[in-house]
Amino acid sequence: MTTMMRWDPFQDLRSAQDEMAQMSPMLAHALGLHTQQQGSATATAWAPALDISERKDAYLVTVELPGVQADDLEITMEDGLLTIQGERHFAHDSSEQQFHRVERRYGTFRRSITLPAHVMAEGIQASFDNGVLQILVPKAEEAKAKRIQVRPGPTEVPAASSEGASSQDTTPS
Repeated sequence: MTTMMRWDPFQDLRSAQDEMAQMSPMLAHALGLHTQQQGSATATAWAPALDISERKDAYLVTVELPGVQADDLEITMEDGLLTIQGERHFAHDSSEQQFHRVERRYGTFRRSITLPAHVMAEGIQASFDNGVLQILVPKAEEAKAKRIQVRPGPTEVPAASSEGASSQDTTPS
């Protein structure tokens, strides 16, 4: 006796989704998005949003860091790489509170930005106000382009004399 089964075209898709769900902790670990237990809430590593703008004299990096204290920030510049790192602490450790949802990210973060070579690392300034970090990276003085005037007519190239050539070829002993 033959049993007939109805074909479900979405079964393969659901199976693939289930496999991806099982693999996601491994994928998160491979990407460095480790989960951390903090009290009753689980926090995943996060990266704050930032903007980079350019002015005539400097680059301005603006980073949103609500809930982060200035003491928990570290900014370094090395080999053209500006690194901002710090930590946002989970502040609600009360055993009297029960969380039903935690969507904000907590824990350590690190953002690195490659800057152009023509910046003055020693002149970098940072300020932090109302959860917004601003880093001003001044540009170095660039060599100004030299304008070369074009004259009409053939260019006169001085001919090399045989005396000058022989005296330049000799090396002192």
